[in-house]
Amino acid sequence: MIQRRIVLLSAAGLASAFLLAACGNSMDKTSTGTSPGNAAPVATAASQSPTSAPTASESTPSAPAAGGHPATTTMVMAKTVGGIGNVVTDDKGMTLYRYDKDEANPSKWTCAGECTKTWIPVIVQDSVQTMGVEKSLLGTVHRNGMKQLTLGGWPLYRYVGDTQTGQTNGQAKNKTWYAITPSGTKSTSRG
Repeated sequence: MIQRRIVLLSAAGLASAFLLAACGNSMDKTSTGTSPGNAAPVATAASQSPTSAPTASESTPSAPAAGGHPATTTMVMAKTVGGIGNVVTDDKGMTLYRYDKDEANPSKWTCAGECTKTWIPVIVQDSVQTMGVEKSLLGTVHRNGMKQLTLGGWPLYRYVGDTQTGQTNGQAKNKTWYAITPSGTKSTSRG
């Protein structure tokens, strides 16, 4: 009898957790798919003591290129990529993009639902290291309980069509998606 109650209580608790999670996700954005808040500064490795920097075991591997799962990163760096000039890549060397329909001030994302299956939001945990990118330009915007990395206020994404480092297959897609430069502007060069 006690075991049956434990099982029933566990099932009820699990169902409640799923319902609360579903409510939380639907409340995190408005009906237009925009984020509710301003960008927050992101901690950088330079602002932490050497012992508090994330270790390899703490960093989350990047999500697969397909399926709409967020990509994670622990570093952003400036690189000359695909003949389009100096752009920003993540810790795996994948080109990062910004979306013209998003907003930079205040930071607001509009790519939601099906869009995120093609344009994968770049998610960060706590600190982000930089190489050739001004740390003061980095921030985050809340996305469904996670922190999406921003540069110059623009939310950052990876393109599902970039399957190898150095590719810029998303450049100028639909005349709204552009590789982002280290200063947060869009790259207008063609690859």
